[in-house]
Amino acid sequence: MDFHLNSLLNLSNATVFTCDYDTDFICLHLRLDNDGISCPYCHNYTDNLHDTNHMLVRDLSVFGHLVYLKVPRRKFYCSNCQRYPTEVLDWMEKRRGFTIRYENYIYSQVKQLTVEQVSIQQRLSHEQVQGIFSRIAARELAKMN
Repeated sequence: MDFHLNSLLNLSNATVFTCDYDTDFICLHLRLDNDGISCPYCHNYTDNLHDTNHMLVRDLSVFGHLVYLKVPRRKFYCSNCQRYPTEVLDWMEKRRGFTIRYENYIYSQVKQLTVEQVSIQQRLSHEQVQGIFSRIAARELAKMN
């Protein structure tokens, strides 16, 4: 895909290889550029890919369209410790359906508007918006202490 799109997205170790466009949303299909990972358990490098699942992750909207990233979630096999670690991506938290920058945007919006207003504006459930806000607010509070 276009180099400029990858630069604008600014997602480390990820490249957009195709794009689906609908009237309401854009879906960017990502490819991860690295061949392997450092095992989080034993710190041994492994490129022994065990399994790949894809996950739709919400990112910041652009030009009035919702943006979803189709992210390959890769699980590797580490022959050193015989575990199956899932690759860590620095732009999204584990088991989250949103990029970190999108969650930070939601948090900043809730500080200015109500949870209900952000929920409607972003087409998210009240619970999703409240969960994002509460999690980041707790993290910010912990930093202050």
